[in-house]
Amino acid sequence: MAILKIGNELKIVKEFPFRFEKEIQTLVERNLQTLLHLDFICSEFFLNNFRIDTLAFDRETNSFTIIEYKRDKNFSVIDQGYAYLSLMLNNKADFILEFNEKQKHTLKRTDVDWSQSKVIFISPQFTNYQREAINFKDLPIELWEIKRFENDTISFEQIQKTSAKESIKTISKNDETVEAVNKEIKVFTEQDHLQKTSSETLELYDEIKRRLISLGDDVTIQPKKQTVGFKVNNNIFCDIVLQGKGIKIYVNLKSGDLQDQKKVARDVSNVGHWGNGSYEIKVTDLDDIDYIISLLKQSFRKNK
Repeated sequence: MAILKIGNELKIVKEFPFRFEKEIQTLVERNLQTLLHLDFICSEFFLNNFRIDTLAFDRETNSFTIIEYKRDKNFSVIDQGYAYLSLMLNNKADFILEFNEKQKHTLKRTDVDWSQSKVIFISPQFTNYQREAINFKDLPIELWEIKRFENDTISFEQIQKTSAKESIKTISKNDETVEAVNKEIKVFTEQDHLQKTSSETLELYDEIKRRLISLGDDVTIQPKKQTVGFKVNNNIFCDIVLQGKGIKIYVNLKSGDLQDQKKVARDVSNVGHWGNGSYEIKVTDLDDIDYIISLLKQSFRKNK
């Protein structure tokens, strides 16, 4: 996709390619919270003849994330991704020790949700083969493309799976490493949340989902262990928790930022809760859906 600068006439902004993987790594690590909403732990973590480029921690899921940077195209995302995950799951104490040495607070083994561990590959470009390789609904591996342009601008975009319906477990029975990792790591899908609730709640969710998706072509869905998140520009603007009767929506705005004349949202900034943001909305029917969507639009615009 061409990037153009507006002036008296449109001018193409040329790509300014990264010369070395280290350039990508330095840029990402300095902006890890902005780009991926992760806490930086360390660079170049060596363990058992492996070298992890960047070790990070996801506070939302209480899990570790391994980040690898690639400029060459000749690598298998499946083989390398599962090798790193196997390394982590077989050496949990070493990862916790590294965290405790680098962070201001300590972490116990029971504080970590190992089932939510994942690997992220970041590269200027992935091949069609690599893109197709991640097309499984439950793969704990993400691909992100990063490009740099001559006007001090970068693009950073996740490679989305295309209609992923097959499970990685169906092709991993002959691979001991993949099979062992899959026994411990769980990648949650939208269906995992939908199958646990009632038909009435499904009707509510389907209508809200339809309204949220229609806000823009850049809205994506990110299922997690407890929530189904709706993202724009890599920022979650609301999280949905499906219950037996009704749903809860968490609005990703800070306390005091939501304009709510009808007072349907509750400030939960001082209460433990799943999801992002300071506001909770309980929905049990579609009677006030237009007003609720107007509240969610505020978060959509703020996070875009």
